[in-house]
Amino acid sequence: MPSNPDYHRGIHPALTSFADECCATLARLIAYVGVLVLFGIGAVHFWHQLQLDFVAEPAERPGFALAQRSRPAFAVSSTGSPDKSEAYEIFRHPEGGRKDIFHWGDPGEKPVAELEIYRLGGEIDPSQPQTSDLAARIAPEGPRELETAGVIDSKFGTVTLLRPTGNTETARSCLGFIKHFPDPALQISGWSCQGTTLSARRAAIGCMLDRLTMLASGNEPKLAGLFAHAELRRGGCGAATDWVAGPENPRLRGAL
Repeated sequence: MPSNPDYHRGIHPALTSFADECCATLARLIAYVGVLVLFGIGAVHFWHQLQLDFVAEPAERPGFALAQRSRPAFAVSSTGSPDKSEAYEIFRHPEGGRKDIFHWGDPGEKPVAELEIYRLGGEIDPSQPQTSDLAARIAPEGPRELETAGVIDSKFGTVTLLRPTGNTETARSCLGFIKHFPDPALQISGWSCQGTTLSARRAAIGCMLDRLTMLASGNEPKLAGLFAHAELRRGGCGAATDWVAGPENPRLRGAL
């Protein structure tokens, strides 16, 4: 049967339109999927970058906080004049560290001496030198470097003396000290800006350590034993000397 030309002419436009619609739909689908892929790639990149930033900048660890309800564990006997005030503060760290800190000075003025008994906990960072903290305590606005200034003998044994570097007034007038104990994990440190001579400042630090006593060990037998043993080596500083404010050299055992 011969083909009908009119039939071909009537069906062809419909088929063409359907094919065009299919192609257009497929193109839109491909474009839509492509946009989704781009969004996915961007989201993955953003997540990886966020993870890297989190690793590079970890959350700040909690530090020491004033423990107002903790009871004093140490005392420093002194014959200082009444106008010199003594402040005693206790700080605790969530990872176990405790700092008992004494300050002496005129009311309303910058302290002239400090003594810190630090019972180390899990917060200690072995890679950080503890002398940097001492430098900041001696002179918050001064140099962060300390240099050795000899040693003194005390009831706790030999104690290293340190002073800020440079020719600043603080470097010339203040003297720091630090003593480490491995077992129990303890650090005794501090500073004094009293005295007109180096020997007077050395003696003042020796008296400060000599008059440090323990009130309570907090169920730490090794700490109690350390202080009990130190008491057997206690010397004398001269009862008439104001070791905080006196410019003269208090009497200590042994040569300076």
